[in-house]
Amino acid sequence: MSEVERLVDTPHGPARTTTTSPVGDAAGTLVLGHGAGGLRWTLDVLAVRDMVVGAGWRVVLVDQPWRVAERRLGPRPPVLDEAWLPVLSDVVGRSGGGRLVTGGRSAGARVACRTAEAVGADAVLCLSFPLHPPGKPEASRAPELAQPGAVGIPVHVVQGSTDPFGTPAEVEAVLPPHVTLDVVPGPHSLGRVADRVAAAVLRRLAPGE
Repeated sequence: MSEVERLVDTPHGPARTTTTSPVGDAAGTLVLGHGAGGLRWTLDVLAVRDMVVGAGWRVVLVDQPWRVAERRLGPRPPVLDEAWLPVLSDVVGRSGGGRLVTGGRSAGARVACRTAEAVGADAVLCLSFPLHPPGKPEASRAPELAQPGAVGIPVHVVQGSTDPFGTPAEVEAVLPPHVTLDVVPGPHSLGRVADRVAAAVLRRLAPGE
């Protein structure tokens, strides 16, 4: 495996990509964004990266400009999307083809859903999709979850069994066509079951593994 960091210019400052590649040709590229708080990658994302690279995929972790600048909280969704698009253009231009799966954790999953069609994603991966703010089910983000499927792009969600941002039952109740769901034990943070999250992702990306 090899790892390469790169800064990519965006309208909101430089973003950072960290690309981990397998030995030999990659079966595809998985691009993952992070959540809305904190400056470190969570254990579930890192476990997904390691297992997916081990299965022959290239994985690109994208630090949004606010994290590169070491700010603690992210900006509004339109700003995140505007920064994501040039990063994905850069990633696609360097990938050499193959399947492109975009996704992320929490807020990063929302970005991937909103931009899937624009970046030409073949599928979207959502880790802990924040269906609504805790205690506010009326503020549903179900339309974002449905966006990729509306243009035929499949979406896969891995959700914690007690996630206050949307339980599996709540997600399943609004599950649009082309969306599949895996449930793992835990709340919004899935670090304690990181290996189970990674195994669920791998079953969807490479079912023969």
